[in-house]
Amino acid sequence: MRQVREARIPAALVHAQALPEDLIEVGYVAAAYGVRGWIKVQPHAQDAGALLHARRWWLLQPEAPASRPVAQSAARESEPLCLKIAQSREHSGTVVAQASGVADRNLAEALKGRRVWIRREDFPAPEENEFYWVDLIGCAVSNEQGEALGEVAGLIDNGAHQILQVAYALPDGKPGERLIPFVDAYLRHVDIDGRRIVVDWGLDY
Repeated sequence: MRQVREARIPAALVHAQALPEDLIEVGYVAAAYGVRGWIKVQPHAQDAGALLHARRWWLLQPEAPASRPVAQSAARESEPLCLKIAQSREHSGTVVAQASGVADRNLAEALKGRRVWIRREDFPAPEENEFYWVDLIGCAVSNEQGEALGEVAGLIDNGAHQILQVAYALPDGKPGERLIPFVDAYLRHVDIDGRRIVVDWGLDY
């Protein structure tokens, strides 16, 4: 009877301890692609430009936070991996990539399910008047009258445009939320370096 040997992560790919502080999760490994070690990644965003631009990807297990190193007692199979990307391209809504050291389908299959992170500094520069969502999170939001509206906690894409989820405290101390369309009709100024956004929006909206 034939036996199927489980593929193991090559030791050369394991980079266990220090992780860059600016890692951003951009997708996950959905499957192996082909027989030569390519992997298929499902991006979190419709625009996969960041994935295609970065030459190094960090792969973490779904339960492993990127904010702290893996415990020494963890098995090497669960440690973070740093992949050097030789080539990548878009393919039917996904990104397929070839990584150095991943030479066959079995090894690619062993990476399935891992989350893909890249460094913020490896993102391509945005076009004029375009912004990365990750840069908007945490920005203070105020209106043209100088009234504080809250802080960007997240963004929603409703298909037509993006919407800022602005968190603020209600008078009773409970959390509140304002949903402000991120469109020219309401947007007045975005200062990424200064971490602030000015909008045409009232406190009572």
